[in-house]
Amino acid sequence: MPSLPLFIAPARFDDPEAALAQVQAIYRNSIDHLRGALQRFVAGEDLGQPVRACYPFVRVRTDTVARADSRLSYGFVAGPGSFETTVTRPDLFANYLLEQFRLLRRNHGVSIEVGTSAQPIPVHFSLAEHDHLEGSMNPERRLLMRDLFDLPDLAAMDDGIANGTHDPRPGEPQPLALFTAPRVDYSLHRLRHYTGTAPEHFQNFVLFTNYQFYIDEFIKLGHAAMADAGSGYAAFVEPGNVVTRRAGSPARPGDELGAPPPRLPQMPAYHLVRGDASGITMVNIGVGPANAKNITDHVAVLRPHAWLMLGHCAGLRNSQQLGDYVLAHAYVREDHVLDEELPLWVPIPALAEVQLALEQAVADVTQLEGYELKRILRTGTVASTDNRNWELLPHFGPERRFSQSRAVALDMESATIAANGFRFRVPYGTLLCVSDKPLHGEIKLPGMANHFYRERVDQHLRIGMRAVELLRQERPGSLHSRKLRSFAEVAFQ
Repeated sequence: MPSLPLFIAPARFDDPEAALAQVQAIYRNSIDHLRGALQRFVAGEDLGQPVRACYPFVRVRTDTVARADSRLSYGFVAGPGSFETTVTRPDLFANYLLEQFRLLRRNHGVSIEVGTSAQPIPVHFSLAEHDHLEGSMNPERRLLMRDLFDLPDLAAMDDGIANGTHDPRPGEPQPLALFTAPRVDYSLHRLRHYTGTAPEHFQNFVLFTNYQFYIDEFIKLGHAAMADAGSGYAAFVEPGNVVTRRAGSPARPGDELGAPPPRLPQMPAYHLVRGDASGITMVNIGVGPANAKNITDHVAVLRPHAWLMLGHCAGLRNSQQLGDYVLAHAYVREDHVLDEELPLWVPIPALAEVQLALEQAVADVTQLEGYELKRILRTGTVASTDNRNWELLPHFGPERRFSQSRAVALDMESATIAANGFRFRVPYGTLLCVSDKPLHGEIKLPGMANHFYRERVDQHLRIGMRAVELLRQERPGSLHSRKLRSFAEVAFQ
């Protein structure tokens, strides 16, 4: 028999805050048990038996169909039955969980049941931010860990719920959330690895870009915001969890642990932090749909309010000029990285709130309107391809398809980011800037590129940040469009 933490019996709560406190108590009890055992093991102690601790679960049961406000897109279950999910990191997700619990109580009037699940916590997921215990063990002792502790089980962390392919066994509860606790933990650890920053720093509005030039400008604007006491942002965080606080604000415990990494991570992230997490995170995802899918797979577990793609594209129309903007309202998906999870016959709709915010942001920053705004901003279809050198294919191939689709621009990431937003119910949008026109003889050359970047990157980034400001003003919950919800949707946003 494995060594288990002190058992906390399941209980029902009518107070959402009490339910959250119980989730936190069970999780803390489990994590402390695992960490304590692991520390003794690393110190050389013979544990004598396997060690196990399990995630908390949250469950609701209802006999009626929700009488929820029909304008809502989340916060209620699809019908009568039992609905359940495992939960992790209730410290990180405290505000999120509290909102979900309150909505369930309001829309169903049922108790929230909290208890200890049968899903083991992998020992790697119990490590704190700065724990690196395995490095101090020899290979033989690391191998022995497999006999004593639970390791990550990929079968417990697939995306069947989000993909709409999850089929509960007879008598098994329906899902309450898109992601199980192990799936969330997996992504939280991946985010640390790929972005070089802790998940705690991520904000509810995320900008993705495919060029370092945008990041350089974001860093400048981030530090400028920290020098401005009235900027509305509390901190700026860079890879290595290097925290710069707003002028006049004291450092907080843990700030001193940050240090610039010896080399940048694969997809470095930077965070303009607000106290309510409604700030801006910006990630340089690099080039290609594989990176775009990878990072959005993981950011999705944080349940952001929106993510936007800001990057460069090839203009496909002769009437476009270098530096013009393209606001995507449809996508041609030739990226192929999501073909299995989200079939090509699934349409990716434009989301009105995001589209309006992006268009208004272009107008606000450029000070253009009406017909003059149309001169530099084109709304149309964006094609995304997984072939960086698509221009070298036979003329009658991609060019004919792009013409038939009415595409006005082409890149390698936008359709992936939008499609994964649709798949994970995260509002999305795309605003690109034309950097070359290969079909019309204007290809990227070093001199042209440098001039273009100097002229447009700062303005483009400011447009993206202005769009976030506009989206931040939306009524809470209104961004999470009903367009993104399936027939039998989970209750958690």
